[in-house]
Amino acid sequence: MTMPTQRLNRADLSKRLVAKLKHDEAVVAGIGNTNWDLYGAGHRPQNFYMLGSMGLACPIAMGVALAQPERGVIALEGDGSILMSLGCLATIGKVAPRNLTIVIWDNGIYQITGKQATATAGTTDIVAVAKGAGIANSHWVRDEDHFEKLMDRRFDEGGPMLLAVKIDDKPGPVQTPRDPSLIRIRFMQGLGTSRGGALDA
Repeated sequence: MTMPTQRLNRADLSKRLVAKLKHDEAVVAGIGNTNWDLYGAGHRPQNFYMLGSMGLACPIAMGVALAQPERGVIALEGDGSILMSLGCLATIGKVAPRNLTIVIWDNGIYQITGKQATATAGTTDIVAVAKGAGIANSHWVRDEDHFEKLMDRRFDEGGPMLLAVKIDDKPGPVQTPRDPSLIRIRFMQGLGTSRGGALDA
């Protein structure tokens, strides 16, 4: 599939995604605007917000998907971050967790470090890379309706699935609280794995 020319709004798509979460799905969001948009779209204890750990959203989401195979898991990652950790796509393609969906927000720049161009701004097609890594169910998103249709897939249809979206470079509306321990504890409680005391979400 040819890369789309239309650039969509990341914050709008994040809201559309969150509106579809009806079964306590886990969402692991990469650094910067990716997790700021997720937080702005509606905080949930099943959301995990990355802080300063570039390239680790997909590996963490894969771990959650393997540990809890009956839970839907979504990784939200930027193009710059996934380029730092392409090996994880090969691992995901090999172990093939059926309940994992990966969304790559591709604006062609390292936005929060000065808008330097990434490889996806030129020669690198992240969907072709993902397919080559073994994630056959990989797609470029054409528009908002196409995004919603693809996000409606059932996990028993098999997986994993990767969606790449050409997006604008609008900044995130809000920032997540920069408290790693709080984020971790809330997420563990959201997944039903915390042994600690109660914590308000």
